[in-house]
Amino acid sequence: MGSVLEGKTLRIGVDVGGTNTDGVILDPLRASDPEKGIIAWHKAPTTPNPSVGINDAIVAMFESASVDPSRIASVTIGTTHFVNAVVERDAARLSKVAVLRLCGPFSQHTLPCVDWPDDMRSLVLGHYALLKGGLEVDGQLISDIDEAQIRNECSVIREKGIRSVVVNGIFSPIDTVERQEERAAEIVRAEIPGCDVVCSKEVANLGFLERENAAILNASILAFARKTIRSFQEPVRRLGLRCPVFIAQNDGTILSSNMAAKLPIRTFSSGPTNSMRGAAFLVQNQVNEAVMVVDIGGTTTDIGLLLANGFPRQQAAYSDLAGVRMNFSCPDVKSIGLGGGSIVRDGETLTIGPDSVGYKITKEAVVFGGSTLTATDCAVLLDENLDVGNRELANGVLNDEGLAKFKATVKHKLEKIIDTMKISPADLPVLLVGGGAVIAPDDLKGASKVLKPKWSGVANAIGAAIARVGVVIDTVESTESKTTRELLDRICNDAIEKAVAAGASRPTAKIVEMDTLPLPYIANKYRFIVRAAGEFDYSRTDLSDILTDESGPQEGLEIDRFEKFEGDFNKISATGTKVTEEIDINSYRPTVQKRVWYISETDLYWISIGCYILGTGGGGSPHSSMVRIREMLRRGDVIRVVSPADLPDDAVVGCGGGAGSPTVGIEKLAGDEMVQAQEELFKFCRQRASHMIAIEIGGHNGLQSMLLGASSNLNVPAVDGDWMGRAYPTKWQTTPVVFGERSPIFAPVAMADGNGNVVVMPAAASDVHVERICRAALSEMGSHVGTADAPVAGDECKRWVVENTISQSWRIGRAVVRARRSNQVDNVAETIIAECGGSEAGKVLWKGKIVGVNRILKTGHVYGECIIEGADVVDDDSRQGVVNHDEDDGSNSSGSQFHGLLKIPFKNENIAAIKISRTTVDGKMHEKDEEVLGLVPDLITVIDAHNGEAVGTPEYRYGLLVIVLGITSSHQWTSGRGLEIGGPKSFGMDHLTYKPLGKFVKPASVIDEFDVAE
Repeated sequence: MGSVLEGKTLRIGVDVGGTNTDGVILDPLRASDPEKGIIAWHKAPTTPNPSVGINDAIVAMFESASVDPSRIASVTIGTTHFVNAVVERDAARLSKVAVLRLCGPFSQHTLPCVDWPDDMRSLVLGHYALLKGGLEVDGQLISDIDEAQIRNECSVIREKGIRSVVVNGIFSPIDTVERQEERAAEIVRAEIPGCDVVCSKEVANLGFLERENAAILNASILAFARKTIRSFQEPVRRLGLRCPVFIAQNDGTILSSNMAAKLPIRTFSSGPTNSMRGAAFLVQNQVNEAVMVVDIGGTTTDIGLLLANGFPRQQAAYSDLAGVRMNFSCPDVKSIGLGGGSIVRDGETLTIGPDSVGYKITKEAVVFGGSTLTATDCAVLLDENLDVGNRELANGVLNDEGLAKFKATVKHKLEKIIDTMKISPADLPVLLVGGGAVIAPDDLKGASKVLKPKWSGVANAIGAAIARVGVVIDTVESTESKTTRELLDRICNDAIEKAVAAGASRPTAKIVEMDTLPLPYIANKYRFIVRAAGEFDYSRTDLSDILTDESGPQEGLEIDRFEKFEGDFNKISATGTKVTEEIDINSYRPTVQKRVWYISETDLYWISIGCYILGTGGGGSPHSSMVRIREMLRRGDVIRVVSPADLPDDAVVGCGGGAGSPTVGIEKLAGDEMVQAQEELFKFCRQRASHMIAIEIGGHNGLQSMLLGASSNLNVPAVDGDWMGRAYPTKWQTTPVVFGERSPIFAPVAMADGNGNVVVMPAAASDVHVERICRAALSEMGSHVGTADAPVAGDECKRWVVENTISQSWRIGRAVVRARRSNQVDNVAETIIAECGGSEAGKVLWKGKIVGVNRILKTGHVYGECIIEGADVVDDDSRQGVVNHDEDDGSNSSGSQFHGLLKIPFKNENIAAIKISRTTVDGKMHEKDEEVLGLVPDLITVIDAHNGEAVGTPEYRYGLLVIVLGITSSHQWTSGRGLEIGGPKSFGMDHLTYKPLGKFVKPASVIDEFDVAE
């Protein structure tokens, strides 16, 4: 017998939004026709019960086009329901969740939901436990799971009445042998029959805390998701459609309704993706390259880049929803306050938005008889052919000069946001969609063509209807016995097979994205990320599990609570711009008494921002340590910072931090290994430290002197300074080694992995040997350890220290936050330079877009280079950093002082900033260094032009808009020995000669400025 889908060619797409429900019926076999295969379409207000709206949409389309229901091959639904439940913090739709971590001794200081907003945490988190389990990066056990331990926790969870459980294990995404999460989940299901269990590896990839956050949100909405999806299936059954019901997910692919009921979080950002893919479908015969999709609604304009592979460009590593940081795939969508309902005010200067009449436009806009001048009114006055409302009602509300200003302002806003999202200066097609697209001009600078396709008002539903099957493999593999190419080929084949198993037709399944990332400090280890996608194979007979459940209608399927919300839910924005308590920055004074600085949450947040900027691309993100220390402060810990000038000569100044691979650091969160290393060193040295100093202020280690010195740890003050004034890749690239008064400085040294393994090196021939031996031991200790370095005397510290670098980090962070608060991010680079000594001490080296990145692993370090194409970065009331092109000549050439290409070579940290030129001779690309703009030991640091945050070398990616800063290094590094240890020759760049950027200015001390004597 043939398939039940045999001969079926039509697809239904439905988008159930917070305001409208859109629907289409299309025949993909007729996509080349003038009507794009669209047989019917429908738009109506969303109903309180979405089942009714879906039913009405399908019935209306069947009737309008006389469609035979037996020809329907699939129904795909895009929805904002699940993300709305989270954004609204709706207790009626969110369930309490229990979290079982398989983590051994790790992550105890960064507990579940630690970085969530308080109201969300109290609403969702019902119980957590830290249990035995977890893997190292090489697949070795941290410890096996303890079944009795899990059963005991299940008893507690039962007593609390919690029915949703998350199981999260360290490095679970690469656990294909031990299957720890799966085994633990089986125990939970046996102990708590009928409960929902979410394994974190099914939700997201590497990044322990962010994956756990996503899994918790997913678990919290499971019950609501099942009910909602059944309500979606109900009209399909009622109408007699025997076809699968799919749900659109974030990356432009489909989930079976069964799978969506298990992983509703994958639908959170499907709206923008569907809009982009639907728009591209409408112009598929007109463009065959990457396209910019500009979706203009009533209140906002959303813009995204659809790549040539047919999928939207994804956000950077992390995303943020309702204050929760996660790492699942989301489209990179930017928004500005411009829409058809935007309110227009013609005063001294004409303004458009960001406030809007929104869904009330048909009552409040002038052309509809209202009294509020909107962008739609102006568009109607400008275009006689625009048939919207009554033009006569708007005559005279804005004179010709005002209309000209309106037109120019809209054009300028759209051109700026388009330029923000471009990945090169080249023009590219721009598609205008959405109900507000009537306000947009027909030509835009930066666009090779501007298209307003027919049917664009239902682009979301079209995108849902054409969505494909897709899978992602994110894994860590060893290159010891196989080459990177061999492994990548095998993983690509695996991805194709997984896509076919998920329902893709084999002829259409292909690899659409791949990335290979070497892991620093780990021998022969690479991270591979591969995405495959293909068209759903409607001819197959072995996919009964994804067909609609034919068990008949079920009772109790009404949505308990679904109220129309007039806000804009489906916005997931880049993480990194969160600010702590709303303090008045200009009046804020840190607590400094008797020359002791007592760190607050505000101080900590600012310092962490500054540390990453001083990391010069390396050092790792301070985020996890910042969260840990913040929780310590909230529990009552006291953290003190003192000036190096106040150190007694006989002080015992200890030093410690973390060492290892950043990839391991984001997965195996810290336990007590740093304190353990200190205690072991104290035993050997037979003296305890009286103070702690950071080995490097740059990045993650910049916070460790404060963490170690906290009252609940070693209870000693931290010194306002460090041994680098930045971040360097090796321990011997430190100022005590530069002075060379004794050797080695960093022996004895202790390392602890937090899992019972401790190494103490009593002596070494040199600090270079200390580094080499520690790196060799590191791989056998899980590639991430806490270290404790030999203490130095107070008088030595005063000679060797780079002074006041915690103060410098604080001032940099304050400048970044102030720029955000005052909407002046366009000046943040210059403000940072001012805090580092002014124009004599530093400068803005470059502004532009990253257009090339390559990385290789060598001797444990990640080497590579980043190419940045020059452009001027500015900002306006849209709060979007953009490329400022010359406004006068109408050309697309930049009016910027930054022309051409900049190359930044890096070895974990940035080494240089070199202006280059490229020419093509006989088909081969030739590169020539033109001018060295900055060079180690001076600090070359890259910040995100949108928010002022540091961009680390692991985060360099195509299309990111950045600013490159140069800051003169401390005087310790500009001596002959300093240049030998930390200059270009130490990085193998003997052909370059160091010329200082400027004159070093000692950072201003917070303690000196704010001290209150008692």
